[in-house]
Amino acid sequence: MLDERKASILRAVVEEYIDTAQPVGSRHVAEDPNIGVSPATVRSEMAALEAEGYLIQPHTSAGRIPTDKGYRFFVDSLAEPGPLGATETQQVREFFARAHGELEAMLADTSRLLSGITRTAAVVVGPPHEVATVRSVQLVGLAPRVALCVVVLSNGAIDKHTLELTAETDDEELAAASAHLSEHLVGRSLASVGPIAPSGRPEIDRLVDAASSRLLDERDDPDAVFVGGTSLMASSFDAVDTVRRVLTILEQQIVVVTLLRDVLDRGLSVAIGSETGVEPLADCSLVVAPYTVDGEGVGTIGVLGPTRMNYPQALAAVAVVSQRLGKRLSEG
Repeated sequence: MLDERKASILRAVVEEYIDTAQPVGSRHVAEDPNIGVSPATVRSEMAALEAEGYLIQPHTSAGRIPTDKGYRFFVDSLAEPGPLGATETQQVREFFARAHGELEAMLADTSRLLSGITRTAAVVVGPPHEVATVRSVQLVGLAPRVALCVVVLSNGAIDKHTLELTAETDDEELAAASAHLSEHLVGRSLASVGPIAPSGRPEIDRLVDAASSRLLDERDDPDAVFVGGTSLMASSFDAVDTVRRVLTILEQQIVVVTLLRDVLDRGLSVAIGSETGVEPLADCSLVVAPYTVDGEGVGTIGVLGPTRMNYPQALAAVAVVSQRLGKRLSEG
């Protein structure tokens, strides 16, 4: 543990570096009214913090910048995420007041909202389909041998599947098949969908089998991942290679999903640098939170940015958006 003076100096260095991205000198820290000691004392304490691994000096004549350990102390010392700014709070309120429609569009828009607020890349992982229950299912004719299967799920998703049929069909047969599917599927989770009992009418059972087969295939689909603000990463790092490696990770959906879940499974809300466990993200930090629907955790949101990100703001934004997203989805 650091004594109060070292802790205050470390916090001042972290806050200044987050704000300016420039190494912080002892004279500047001494000007902080919350420090109350001379530049010489600050210089001595900063040297001690460097020796303990909280700060580093990139150049001999330069000031100091935080290490991952320094950021970790800063994040852990935050009493709470803090309030979101008035402008950002209004943005979130207005967004969810008009957020309606298909789940996928809402989650994609949410990732862009969160990115715009934090000026980082934002990730939203959608609810897994296999745990969602079927609210309604409908077959709609598009052509004599083509039908559209529309399934509304409890997590807000609306799935549409085009069915290529082996024989021509009419509206009466489609309505009968829809009724048979609804009888056996509504209120059940996709994970529990199995063979559906025959109706006794071969022309209806062909339609039912075609639709249920598509639903069975859907259970194995990977969780949907929506990433907003990837262009902001280019301005966050000086090294082109770093930008390229980070963007490559963001394009790998299964890696992103695994990363967010792993951070939460370790009991963290913030993973800093090497704590992510992903080498290309060694210069990044990740702030994550789950969102719940009807009290059950169904998905994850997060922001990814440089280790010098504004942690209080990122934590506040992720907390508010995850809460509002869960509430909106619970309302249906």
